[in-house]
Amino acid sequence: MKIHPNDFVLEEFLLSLSKEHLGVVEHLVDCGTCHSRFRRFLRSGKGLVARKVADVLEWPKSAPDYSALWECAEFFKEREEMLSKERREAPQLFVELKGHTPDQQVFLLHNTSRFSTWGLFELLVERASETSINQPVQAEELGALALRLADSLNTDRYGIKLIEDLRARAWGYIGNANRVRSDLHAAENALGEAGLHLKAGTGDPLERAILQDLEASLRRDQRRFEEALTLLRRAVTLFLQNGQEHRAGRSLLKMDDVYHHMGSYEKGIPLIYQALDLIDPEQEPRLLLCARHNLIDDLAESGRYLEAQGLYRASRSLYRSFPDAWSQNRRKWVKGKIARGLGQADQAESLFLAARDGFVGEGIPYDTALVSLELATLYAEQGRPGDLKRLAREMVPIFSSLNIHREALAALAYLQQAAEAERATFEVVAGVAAYLRRAQYDPALRFEDQT
Repeated sequence: MKIHPNDFVLEEFLLSLSKEHLGVVEHLVDCGTCHSRFRRFLRSGKGLVARKVADVLEWPKSAPDYSALWECAEFFKEREEMLSKERREAPQLFVELKGHTPDQQVFLLHNTSRFSTWGLFELLVERASETSINQPVQAEELGALALRLADSLNTDRYGIKLIEDLRARAWGYIGNANRVRSDLHAAENALGEAGLHLKAGTGDPLERAILQDLEASLRRDQRRFEEALTLLRRAVTLFLQNGQEHRAGRSLLKMDDVYHHMGSYEKGIPLIYQALDLIDPEQEPRLLLCARHNLIDDLAESGRYLEAQGLYRASRSLYRSFPDAWSQNRRKWVKGKIARGLGQADQAESLFLAARDGFVGEGIPYDTALVSLELATLYAEQGRPGDLKRLAREMVPIFSSLNIHREALAALAYLQQAAEAERATFEVVAGVAAYLRRAQYDPALRFEDQT
């Protein structure tokens, strides 16, 4: 079309549509993903409907014939109804599939057509995403199962490029699961596979943004911070351009996390405020807690204790909504940081001890180490060598049982020796703490004597 249609043409077109067809048009306008797919469909020149629509879009001098557009809308309506039906059936198919052994699952996917649906494919990839953080082994299995299912999908029915898009996403979540398990080499390989499938897909910018977001997490764990930030900036831009505000907010929180790893806490604060305007608490309730908690922590680490205290008090009801140990131990930890910064040493000590005991119970070695070092720093500041010795003696056996890596154990053993010799100054404790923060994401980092 050479010119934009005037208001009269647009009004006549809309009035000519049925209620169902108008609903399809409204969806195409609002949904960035479907809008991009629709444009590619029109431009491909493939299929009778596409050719008819292409003819209509030439807008001949004679009165336009809208029948092709009705036919196209009918095509999308039927396709959407088919996908909706498959998505409704997918949970039951998933339960049935998971009730079989891995070998039986593979056999069913390759030999039973009722499992070869887009709805089940989507659900497997979605579950891989949901479990990649807390259950990475299960996420990897689900991702692999989704890839096997992809091999049996009807490419004429679903479109090979769309299948490639979702294959890319499945590989992305497999890579993320490997990253969580600290197998960064496997994560790199999986994300490389994801990139290859993405190139063979539709070119959907939303899929590209999802993969960039996942790759950024790997770059962060590899301590390639500037690369991680660049990827996240690109992802945020693409998410916003495609109407994915919630995803953009989550990526902004990841940018804050990168700055946190870099020790640049102040730089992350404005990003969290932006994220809070974008994330949808109803879509992902815990993400609001993470955003608020990270903001409180950044403020405390930046020495802005009164601001942190005010936000903490405003967030108490939100913390109460998540009574799990993971959330409550971190709440106590950050509250202890605020109390210490405001000179409330007794309260800070009690909170740090409670958080440390909670982390020991959870079996989380690094958080246990770091909150213990908060205590050690407090004791060093107050000139309490006896308490510092006792704490140092407790730390090494605890961490040995939690399988903390050798260099980190060497750092804690060094602290114990310094405490026994009453040489554990504030600077020594702070040095060990700084090393452990870096080594949490870089186990190969060697510990150097702080003297």
